[in-house]
Amino acid sequence: MRHAIVRPPHRARVVRTQSVRNRGPAFRKLFVVTDTTNQRPASSHAGDDAATLPTTYAPAEVEGELYERWVERGYFTADAKSEKPAYTIVIPPPNVTGALHLGHAFQHTLMDALTRRKRMLGFEALWLPGMDHAGIATQNRVEQQLAEAGLSRHDLGREAFVDKVWEWKENYGGRILGQMRRLGDGVDWSRERFTMDEGLSQAVQTIFKKLFDDGLIYRAERIINWCPRCLTALSDVEVDHEDVPGELVSIRYGDGEDSIVVATTRAETLLGDTAIAVHPSDERYAHLVGRTVKLPLTDREIPVVADEHVDPEFGTGAVKVTPAHDPNDFAIGQRHNLPNLTVMDERGAITVHGPFLGLDRHDARAAVVGALREQGRIVAEKRPYDHAVGHCSRCKTVVEPRLSLQWWVKVEPLAKAAGDAVRDGRVQVHPKELERRYFDWVDNMHDWCISRQLWWGHRIPVWYGPDGEVVCVGPDEQPPAGEGWTQDPDVLDTWFSSGLWPFSTLGWPERTADLEKFYPTDVLLTGHDIIFFWVARMMMFGLYAMDGEIPFKTVALTGLVRDEFGKKMSKSSGTAVDPLDWMDAYGADAVRFTLARGANPGADVPIGEDWVKGSRNFCNKIWNATRFALMNGATVRGPLPAPEETTAADRWILSRLNATVAEVDAMYEDFEFAKVSDALFHFAWDEVFDWYVELSKTTLGKGGPQADHARRVLGEVLDVTLRLLHPIVPFVTDALWTALTGAESVVVAEWPKDSGYRDADAESEITQLQQVVTEIRRFRNDQNLRDTQKVPARLELAGHRLQAHEAAIRSLLRLTQPEEGFHATAALPVAGTTVELDLSGTIDVPAERKRLQKDLAAAEKEKAQTTGKLGNEAFLAKAPDEVVAKIRTRLAAAEADIERITAQLAALPQG
Repeated sequence: MRHAIVRPPHRARVVRTQSVRNRGPAFRKLFVVTDTTNQRPASSHAGDDAATLPTTYAPAEVEGELYERWVERGYFTADAKSEKPAYTIVIPPPNVTGALHLGHAFQHTLMDALTRRKRMLGFEALWLPGMDHAGIATQNRVEQQLAEAGLSRHDLGREAFVDKVWEWKENYGGRILGQMRRLGDGVDWSRERFTMDEGLSQAVQTIFKKLFDDGLIYRAERIINWCPRCLTALSDVEVDHEDVPGELVSIRYGDGEDSIVVATTRAETLLGDTAIAVHPSDERYAHLVGRTVKLPLTDREIPVVADEHVDPEFGTGAVKVTPAHDPNDFAIGQRHNLPNLTVMDERGAITVHGPFLGLDRHDARAAVVGALREQGRIVAEKRPYDHAVGHCSRCKTVVEPRLSLQWWVKVEPLAKAAGDAVRDGRVQVHPKELERRYFDWVDNMHDWCISRQLWWGHRIPVWYGPDGEVVCVGPDEQPPAGEGWTQDPDVLDTWFSSGLWPFSTLGWPERTADLEKFYPTDVLLTGHDIIFFWVARMMMFGLYAMDGEIPFKTVALTGLVRDEFGKKMSKSSGTAVDPLDWMDAYGADAVRFTLARGANPGADVPIGEDWVKGSRNFCNKIWNATRFALMNGATVRGPLPAPEETTAADRWILSRLNATVAEVDAMYEDFEFAKVSDALFHFAWDEVFDWYVELSKTTLGKGGPQADHARRVLGEVLDVTLRLLHPIVPFVTDALWTALTGAESVVVAEWPKDSGYRDADAESEITQLQQVVTEIRRFRNDQNLRDTQKVPARLELAGHRLQAHEAAIRSLLRLTQPEEGFHATAALPVAGTTVELDLSGTIDVPAERKRLQKDLAAAEKEKAQTTGKLGNEAFLAKAPDEVVAKIRTRLAAAEADIERITAQLAALPQG
């Protein structure tokens, strides 16, 4: 029965020769086309194809122009009217202030691979690009620019300042979009979006109005995270907590039997204390509950209250309560009706009590401690005292908890829906073990502070009237007019608009054709570090705005890119890498392949320049092997030959090819990019290039029908291999695939299918051949024989199947036929075969025997030591499982070494 790897016809397109005509000479030479079907005559072989390929691959001469060709031909433009099944990924929108870093390159490579593969599988694939306006970061950039001219935003006024930010965005923003092209991102540029564009701004106003009308947005005075540098509120996820050295001081409030000692790291907030709290069951302070003590440095008396929040085992069991400057204290204050006394302004300067008035909060801390020390109220001091301190994630300034009137989202019902969507399986989190982090967040989420005291962003659509009226205005409504009406000055948190990204980018609130076709999206691929920032918020808003419809079917979480030692990359340590530098040096494909090969689900990705060099070598290997195949007539024309017409090597590689297709498909479904890359690397390099190409040289050299069959098989193997590799290394594969097939582009080729063909006999036969060749190569290497050095040999090959490969074995191993006077000085038994070699004059036999005997003694000593440990019951009872496993592995390696070295000694000439 004939077998076949079904190869659907390539899509025929009219070639736009104009897009090639104005390219550089290397590009024109590489991608010359002749007709609309791109089919060469069936008789064309080798020289014609290989002549179009330079002897070496130069990525810089190909990648940029090739990418523009893909875009011009519309390969990445999705059609909402298509009847093909949709596949959608929306890009995590990079900040408009950003530049491409390795983290972007990593995630973009994986998203591009998913999208390119689905496009080849026949899906209408949409990968939608865009940028985030990045409120605080962008405003800071423009304010810094103004400061250099001696100006502030207030000098310009709000309207002129916002115009200035738009001007900055047009001139400097979006660098990353150009860099995405350099990486090869196959995004639909016709659908590029920006969180401040007209359509997305309408979506923001629409959902704010809906949430407001449903009672899910409210305004309240609460403790918020305040950045004294950016002068705005921050959400919890915009605060980075870092351990820093500080001081812990114990302060005595009151005197005599009525005194009480509290410990604090923030002595300056004492000025805003309105109570002391103790635990209700703490007998040490029972006599003080309900009474007052005098607040040091002031003339105020403050009460002692009993509250369950206090831990009687921590410190003195008493805590100072500053409701306006601490979230826990604020909650205590609410429960006991304590006054809220604000003692700092928006820049962190003290606003009360004469001696400290106007001092920066950090200077005030030292001044307050000094004053308390003078009064003898410092009971104990501990410094340095390491404790966690919140910092603004944008500018790294220490955050100040501050009582402030802000806008909030009531998250409880939204978060519950977001949790339920994962629990009931409508949304899959991959890898599954990271579900716990997601639930930890959505199940314990606090109401979200969404107002920011900035000018750049979506302004809150609420107007206040002269008599206390509050009116929320939707996108199709006119704001109230008349004297005394003013709009809220604040803007919305950047994450509010990016939380709408999966559906706002597709046209919501309108029910557009894009929304109907491409929503819900299929995969959200992003780092596990923004589960809280972005993933949970998209889930909440998507389910709410789209009437319970999920925003994405799968959340595929990645780790973070690290240096080759697994450490965080940073500019200060000199380990930060600009991926553009690596792309310039080694090509985009090399960078992409290195990143994908490290992409295990949810795990961090170490990367070093040497690994990128290795990937560059892999791309060169693909190039050279394909060029060799073309020079020797590899072809994709006509059907594959019947099994009985082919060699065992042909049948073996076709069997392995189909198995690899199946393996890769399964790994893609589990987002196992590292395993996909590794499987393709070893199949392409080890099996195709190192074995099949070498084995086929013997067949090609003989000529005749079998040589023609080998050319067809070689063409098929390269065709499928290049298509399998294309999603990860798109440039080199497209250059080679078009040269091999004559078709338009691998971007729009069909994804390979597993025909189901397997040949266990052929795989067994070639495995046996590989064992023979590998063992003799190892022996030659052990004898320090050069790869090119020819050695006379007599082969006694086991069975007619292996005998059929004698010519190939001799060619691969540089073994010549024995001539008159042949003297076997070494005999190697391997895989049921004996290989006799004449090593006369090629090695120093006594020296080699001495070396091997020394290695044998070391191996036998290792075996004795590991055997002794594994035979010790006491050791086995105490040793961890992993330690025992390592010792078993050492024993197995020692036994294998003994067997190998003994065989080598036996093979040496006697005497």
